[in-house]
Amino acid sequence: MRFGARLALAVTTLAVTATACGAPQDSGSRSRTTVDCAPYARYGEHPGTTVTVYAENRDREADLFEETWADFADCTGIHVSYEGDGEFEARIQVRVEGGNAPDVAFFPQPGLLERFARDGRLKPASAGVAALARQGWSADWNSYATVDGTLYGTPLVANVKSFVWYSPTFFRDKGLAVPRTWSELMALTEKVAASGVKPWCAGIESAEATGWPVTDWIEDVLLRRQGTRVYDQWVAHEIPFDDPRVIDAMDTVGSLLKNDRYANGGFGPARSMASISFQEAGTPVLSGDCAMHRQASFYAGLWPDGTEIGPDKDVYAFLLPGADPASRPVLGGGVFTAAFADRPEVRAFQEYLASADFANARMRKGPFVSANRGVDPANAATPVDRLSIQLLQDPRTQFRFDGSDLMPASVGAGTFWKGAVDWIGGASTRQVAHSIERSWPGR
Repeated sequence: MRFGARLALAVTTLAVTATACGAPQDSGSRSRTTVDCAPYARYGEHPGTTVTVYAENRDREADLFEETWADFADCTGIHVSYEGDGEFEARIQVRVEGGNAPDVAFFPQPGLLERFARDGRLKPASAGVAALARQGWSADWNSYATVDGTLYGTPLVANVKSFVWYSPTFFRDKGLAVPRTWSELMALTEKVAASGVKPWCAGIESAEATGWPVTDWIEDVLLRRQGTRVYDQWVAHEIPFDDPRVIDAMDTVGSLLKNDRYANGGFGPARSMASISFQEAGTPVLSGDCAMHRQASFYAGLWPDGTEIGPDKDVYAFLLPGADPASRPVLGGGVFTAAFADRPEVRAFQEYLASADFANARMRKGPFVSANRGVDPANAATPVDRLSIQLLQDPRTQFRFDGSDLMPASVGAGTFWKGAVDWIGGASTRQVAHSIERSWPGR
């Protein structure tokens, strides 16, 4: 499921204070002479205004966002007040209903954005934002923030979920090759297990969102085994959640994640992943206690400090293979900006976030992926970010958005997540799939 979702367990509130370029600066702020305001002239000047932002990103990820828009804030005079909350999905509804909606929210799930749009809470995108959306993203990407023909937001972040992280040194020392097909991946898994190392490590604990790493696995395998058409039908509930083809995908994942011989390297039996946070789940790859960890591109920012990423470094990643070497199915996700307020300073901030300038600037600060057409892969902070952008820009890539993020929130962020935890804990595939199917709204 998520982009850099739960990067810590505590809620952190962060704020950027910026004043008009010619106005007195707060302590620690930069003077106008240190900022070139020409690139921001298009956004106008809004001295003395404030835009509040609410999102799930905290800690270093929040810092990087704030550093990126600092010049914009200095030059426009907008005070951008940012709050990051690890329980964003649960608390945004409470805030909105309590009359405390932020001006702008960063939604990690299109389904959640859609809920507020249908309730009449979100403001339609301005003409300027809509123009940038058409320029920067494909129709598919823009459709994720479009409800009943109206655009409400734009993609902020993209991530490629179909990666398997590994240690190039471990592979070299064990005589292992990166698999090009699913059958080669299964053969690799067995070879590692036969050597005495558990091939896979995983962690699915994520506070209120516990379970989402398993749903990502199921979606990825369904996409590979059944193709985009069946995947789309399943997400749209044109076929039932417990369709035999979905059961097959779940059982395939179960043959890896519910198998004590194959998981959970570095932690214990397979069931141990239910109590392991997703943030720490890949660390046994570094110690050689686990060979592979399937996780999204954003995991580049979660490795311990000092970990180097690259084909000859501490860790690297390969695309989870499909049926044959030419198959390039990619599961991904993203974060979308949308506004609960319609003021000039809010529109200006949204337009900046929708620009390729913002995306390229953010990439230069640290790990970050964008599907914006104007993004230059050369600006990527890591080789895996660069690979992700190249995949997203490659017309041969069969990209599909995270299914649980597109499903109704009560399913995608509810019964599917919970069912995944029950399944890892020992519940049968059919029992879990049938239960999720019965929970589908309007069934």
